[in-house]
Amino acid sequence: MIIYGKQIVLYVLEKHPELIEEVFLSKEIDKKLFTQFARLDKKIHKVDNQKAQALAKGGNHQGFFLKLEQFDYAPIKNFKNMNFILVLDGLTDVGNIGAIARTAYSMGIEGVIASNIKTINNSGIVRTSSGALLDLPFTVHPRSVDLASELIDSGFTLIGATTDGIDLKKYGKIEKTDKVALFLGSEGDGISPKVAKKLDLKVSIGMEHEFDSLNVSVAAGILIYNLKR
Repeated sequence: MIIYGKQIVLYVLEKHPELIEEVFLSKEIDKKLFTQFARLDKKIHKVDNQKAQALAKGGNHQGFFLKLEQFDYAPIKNFKNMNFILVLDGLTDVGNIGAIARTAYSMGIEGVIASNIKTINNSGIVRTSSGALLDLPFTVHPRSVDLASELIDSGFTLIGATTDGIDLKKYGKIEKTDKVALFLGSEGDGISPKVAKKLDLKVSIGMEHEFDSLNVSVAAGILIYNLKR
């Protein structure tokens, strides 16, 4: 798995050096930083701009790349022992998932499950989450409705963000001992109908104007903050 960009590379170097397999640099860096890479005792490759662009697939790499060990998903059974988890129903955009993971980790969500998808760009999510995904249990589940049933059987209350839900201002916060799974749907389709029928509670974000255009990652931050405040 290749990640790129100075911020995420330095984060992994500091927090998760054990995951690094190889280092790729397409620019000169200061001696102190190069020494940190050298101490890893891993291969350090100097690459030209053409190779760098290929590694980043045209992204803004800033001259820094790492090859990491393959990303391992957390087992579903681990999530069933948590108290507050986030379920992304049908989200596929790497930028949104990464931003949500970053927010979830910052605000104390215990785990994130991307459902109704079979595969996902792990390296892209690690990068767009600024490394938060390396510190947050994450997995993929192919069917949201089956996952919802499993979580209900494990004692979770299912809360979903919908346009017809009650305003968060009218709903109190959840307690630390509550078992809650917050479902977020894609911006285009929302939560899948079969999952919506299984929700214990539907919530929404009240708007001052008739302009319902919140990005899903922004909505996630508002919902998590208000439910945990």
